[in-house]
Amino acid sequence: MALSFLAAAMLSWKKMGPTMMTTSRLRTNCRVWSARLAGALIALLSWTIAHALEPLPAPKGPVILVVSGNIEVTNSPQGALFDREMLYSLGKSVVETTTSWTDGEQRFEGVLARAVMERVGASGTTLIATALNDFVAPVPMAEINKYDVLLATEMNGKQMEVSDKGPIWIVYPRNDHPELLDTKFNDRWVWQLRELRVE
Repeated sequence: MALSFLAAAMLSWKKMGPTMMTTSRLRTNCRVWSARLAGALIALLSWTIAHALEPLPAPKGPVILVVSGNIEVTNSPQGALFDREMLYSLGKSVVETTTSWTDGEQRFEGVLARAVMERVGASGTTLIATALNDFVAPVPMAEINKYDVLLATEMNGKQMEVSDKGPIWIVYPRNDHPELLDTKFNDRWVWQLRELRVE
């Protein structure tokens, strides 16, 4: 609503044109439109803040991811708990890439890691990724923001189970960024992901 008002205000200002008004009228209109634009911007900012900090509902299905640490939004004493549908509500994305553990290019579907971080109001420099078998690996937050790092839940159209690296596998879009082919990134491809702790 605020964006629509802002666009309308700018269009009206353009249509009026300075040649159609006296100096006095121009000053009056400047004050009126400035006040209206300021109001629209404040409303937009308020909506953005409220939306960003919107409470996280309790999961209705089995929890497949826990986000803890330096986050603003939680839904349990453990942190932010997500079931599959809660993750999908953040928007599904696709990454098609090769991996060091499969043959040929694979199609992965899931949710961008940065979308999850934005949803919980994460603040930190590192994600500590923990797998179901307690394997732990640090993932730099800078990489989450720079690349479309995926929390993949499906591979080649099939939901990933624990027996095939599910329910979540951290996937880097290495075919799109040659630097990600470096083997130093391999430990960050945590499969059977259970928790992300923000530090």
